[in-house]
Formats: sequence, structure tokens, C-alpha cells
Amino acid sequence: MERRPVKPWRKNLYENSEYEDNYTDPSFLQELKTNRNLQTYTFLEAFLGSTHVSQQISVVTTFLVIFHYLYTNAASPQNILLKAILGTIVGYIVYSWRNFRPGQTIEDSKTAVAVLVFGYIFSPLLYTLTDSISTDTIFSTTFFALLLHLIFFDYGVPAAIVSRAISLNAAIFGAICLASRLSSSFHAFVLLEVAAAYFALGPILLAKIFNIPLVMLMVAVCCYFLLNISLTIFWTYICLLVFVNLFCPLLFVTLQRHKHNIHGPWDEAVVVDCAQDDDNGEKQEVS
Repeated sequence: MERRPVKPWRKNLYENSEYEDNYTDPSFLQELKTNRNLQTYTFLEAFLGSTHVSQQISVVTTFLVIFHYLYTNAASPQNILLKAILGTIVGYIVYSWRNFRPGQTIEDSKTAVAVLVFGYIFSPLLYTLTDSISTDTIFSTTFFALLLHLIFFDYGVPAAIVSRAISLNAAIFGAICLASRLSSSFHAFVLLEVAAAYFALGPILLAKIFNIPLVMLMVAVCCYFLLNISLTIFWTYICLLVFVNLFCPLLFVTLQRHKHNIHGPWDEAVVVDCAQDDDNGEKQEVS
């Protein structure tokens, strides 16, 4: 029998019945593209991006410094609470300076008062919530909770791992654990209010006023207090900042030249809606 000529292969499933299911035409790989839309970064750009992480590490460090002063009774809780309230008011003024609305300010003031009142009412309960757990376990749990806070924190980069809810809940959970080690329920109330200001309101303000001098000031404040607390913790903090701000950006910039992503017709199809004009000049949706 005479063999029929095979029709040219086309990238349409219903037109290739004469070919084997596993047939691959040479033209199939012509659409292969590598590193499409690849964006490379300089060391300076990577360094500036890593300062967001250093800033949040400094925020967590200052919170732990406040806990240390409450834990050792080196500072009165009334003084810390007063400074926290003043700092919150100043931060709110800076945040809403250009978009000041009296009605919104009144509502925010009501919310702040409600948080203070309910925090004061429930602080005795939260103070005894983990009373039966050993101090070593509490400190270890707090470490992992604050580590989760730093991992899931929103640093301004869209990523699947970012979760503001997990980050905030982990920080508040760590604060509740630490509050149970303080000497009174009022100390616990002050620490929880500081945690609310640092981890709930602080990121909103810092995202708006972020700048390198502010990060340097926060690092300097942390260094000053850590030197007075422990030289070992001070050097641990410095080594952590060096790792985040120097080693990680350098490693990222060095390895980005090895990035090799391939794109082609085997990628998952994406439906794109666009509008086209028909003969009557009306818009039609085409997928």
C-alpha cells in the first residue's frame, strides 16, 4: 500500500493524530527562553534591602531590652509606660501629619483607650497564664516565637512566606510568655502594651518613614543598652547585623549570575482577557 505523506506537525493537539503521542518536533524548542525578565541587583541595592531586616532585628532587640529592665526592676514600669504612650502619640502625629482628619483621630483615640483598658483588665489573667511552666522553657519558646516573627515579617518584598498575621501573633505570643516572668501584673500590662506598640503599630510607621539614618540610630541605641547589659549579647548582636547586612548581600550578588530559569511552551497556559473591536465598533472580550 502506498503510504500517505505525513502532514507537518503543528502545536495543536487535534491536528497531530498521525504522530506518536511522545513525538517532539524540532521547532518545539525554538520558543525556549532562559532568564526571561531577569532582574539583577548590585551590592548596594542588596545592602539597602537587607537594612529592612536589620531594622526589625533592632526593634525586637529593644523590646527584649525593655523586658530585661522590667525583669530586673532596673526601671519602673510607670516610667516605661509613660514613655511608650508619649512615643505612640509622637509616632501617630508623624504618621498622620499630611492626612490629618479630626474624625479619624477621635476614632483612633477611642481604640487606643479601649486597648489600654482591656489590656489592664486582662493583664492579671495573662500574667498567670504560663505560671506553671519553667522559666527556661518560657525563654526558649519566646526565642522561637520571635524568630517566627522575623521570618514571616513583611519587609516590603512580595513573597509567599510573608504573613503579617503569623508575624504579629508570634510576637504577641512571645510577649505573653515573657510577661509571666515579671514580678507583678502591672509589669505584665506594661510589657504587653509596649509589645502592641512595637509589633502592631510600629511596622506601619516604620514602613512610611524608613531611611538609613533612622536604622543607624536604632542600631546605636541597641548597642548602647546591650553594652550595659552583657558584652556577649552585644557581640552576638553585632555579628548578626554583619551577617545580615554584609555576608548575605555579598552572597546573593555573587550567586545571582548562576540563576538559570527556562521558559517555553510547556509552561502552564495563562488566560489573558483583552478587548477587541468588532465590525460595529463595540468592545468584545476575547480570552
